[in-house]
Amino acid sequence: MQLHVWGATDTGRMRSENQDAFLILQVKEDGSDNGFVLGPDSVSLAVGSPETQSDPQPQDVGLGRIQVGPRGLLLLVADGMGGAAGGRVASRLATSVIAGTLVRNLARERVPSPARFAEHLAAAVRQANADVLDRARVRPDLSGMGTTATVAGILDGFVYVAQVGDSRAYLIRGGKATQITRDQSMVQELVDQGAMTREEAERSAHRSVLLQALGTDPEVRIPLTFHRLRDGDRLLLCSDGLSGPIPHDALESIVAASPTPAEACGHLIQAANEAGGPDNITVVIADVSSGGAAGPPEEVRLRPFDPHDP
Repeated sequence: MQLHVWGATDTGRMRSENQDAFLILQVKEDGSDNGFVLGPDSVSLAVGSPETQSDPQPQDVGLGRIQVGPRGLLLLVADGMGGAAGGRVASRLATSVIAGTLVRNLARERVPSPARFAEHLAAAVRQANADVLDRARVRPDLSGMGTTATVAGILDGFVYVAQVGDSRAYLIRGGKATQITRDQSMVQELVDQGAMTREEAERSAHRSVLLQALGTDPEVRIPLTFHRLRDGDRLLLCSDGLSGPIPHDALESIVAASPTPAEACGHLIQAANEAGGPDNITVVIADVSSGGAAGPPEEVRLRPFDPHDP
């Protein structure tokens, strides 16, 4: 499968620091990696100390057109939280831990099956949760830090998504954008219970209250979803700095009017800033150029994946 991949991040207009991070990572057959583990400061997060890196600047980066290998491609968006430098540290630490853990685990697999690949995604997110907790324990100044993480792994024509928090993944097919993650937030719970409408949730003062995040509790629930990809599909991951101020229909229109992932990233960030830019804005987009599934298109909806279900 051939993909065209791009990612971008921006501080927004109301924040003084960018606490988001994103990842684009192609795992090679020898178990090494080829790609970017990036925050908004153009520094590889797999090396050096995230706490001491320079102030963020708007940034975008991509792998261009790539052929997904037998060990897959990884995309990730993380949205840090927790006062002072805590959110910045949490998102970068989680991103680099997820990348490193996945690469090491896949190196032990000759050819990973879909179930094993999805298990490795969840295990990497779980390890990141433990490492963010451990860092906060030894650094009292980072107490209370945490981060979301939405991780998309692409292998053998499928995308597998692991999520903690409210950073979203969308699958755009035929011009229609469908959210393929479920926000782990208080307002989403109220919507699901019928106690609040979607419109009320979008206006609620509590819309940023999360039910879970990495680094806030030793136990974390990691739901997995999956979809078969088709030629022409567009996969989009974003932080709530994009999904918050941009209504769904506007996001759909902007993506449909943007021919390339790089243009789509730029136009979406511009729109979020024009809507006030209340938070850091991060978006990663992958277009399926070739090698997708043939036949009638499947309905795009939330599809849970259980790696233990034969």
